[in-house]
Amino acid sequence: MKYVMFVCTDTAPDSDTSNLPDVDDWVAENDARGRRLQGMVLAPASSATTVRVRDGEVLLSDGPFAETKEAIVGFDLLDCADLDEAIDVARAHPMARTGRLEIRPLADFEQ
Repeated sequence: MKYVMFVCTDTAPDSDTSNLPDVDDWVAENDARGRRLQGMVLAPASSATTVRVRDGEVLLSDGPFAETKEAIVGFDLLDCADLDEAIDVARAHPMARTGRLEIRPLADFEQ
């Protein structure tokens, strides 16, 4: 099953940063096991453009859609047997301790 894992900042990171895993090691391990299909770091939220269409008019806003202190800073596309495996993959990511990770399954419209 495929999942998108959104990598996010958090205003309350773990205060214990000892033995923080290295993101390059996490990427290498999950790439080698075929669990990470793709991933990228995003440009800063300040570079975002929000697009809406209302009554036929295109409305553009600078910055992200949501005005929060937290921001999505990257993503990984995971291929895992189930949610439990996706959680195991996520909990080993460094941002699980210094930020937060949102795991969301891709929708299956063929069912």
